[in-house]
Amino acid sequence: MDRFTEIKAAAKKTAEEIIEKGSLTRGNILVVGCSTSEVMGSKIGTDSNYETATAIYEGISEVCGEKGIFIAAQCCEHLNRAIIIEKEAIGNAPFCNVVPQPKAGGSFATNAYKHFSCPVAVEHIKADAGIDIGFTLIGMHLKEVAVPVRLQNNKIGEATVLAARTRAKFIGGCRAVYDDDLL
Repeated sequence: MDRFTEIKAAAKKTAEEIIEKGSLTRGNILVVGCSTSEVMGSKIGTDSNYETATAIYEGISEVCGEKGIFIAAQCCEHLNRAIIIEKEAIGNAPFCNVVPQPKAGGSFATNAYKHFSCPVAVEHIKADAGIDIGFTLIGMHLKEVAVPVRLQNNKIGEATVLAARTRAKFIGGCRAVYDDDLL
C-alpha cells in the first residue's frame, strides 16, 4: 500500500470514529482542520501538499457523503481560519468572497473548494463535531459545549489527530434534571 492510500484509509477511519462517538446524523456539520505539512512530518505551515490533502479529503468525504454530514474545511491562518463549506449547509447566512490556495488557505481547504458542488467561505461556523489534524486549532468553530473525544485512530501520517463533539448546555443548577440522551 502506498503512502497516499494509507493516509486516505487513516482519514476514513478517523471520520468513521468521530461520527460514531459524536453521534452525528444527516445534516450535522463536521469541521476539519488539517495541516498536510504535519501529516508529511514537517512543521505546520511549511510544506503544504495537495496530494496529501486529496487523500485525506477523499477518506473523510466518502464517509460524510454516505451519512449526509457536511464537511466544514478550516482554512489556515492566512485566511483567518475561515471555513469552506457547501452553501446548502449555511442557508441564507452571509458568506465571503475568497478562493483558498495551497499556501493561502491550505491544501485541505483548497481541495474541499474544488470538490464541493457549491462551495462558499464563511468567517465563522458552529459545527457539531470536529477533527484537528496536526494542531490546527478548530475550537473556534465548534458549538458550545465542546467535549474532547479520545480517538483510537489518532494519527494520520505523522500528524496527531485531536477530536471533539459538542453537547447541549446544562442549565438550572443543583436541582435540575438532565436528559441522558443529550449527554
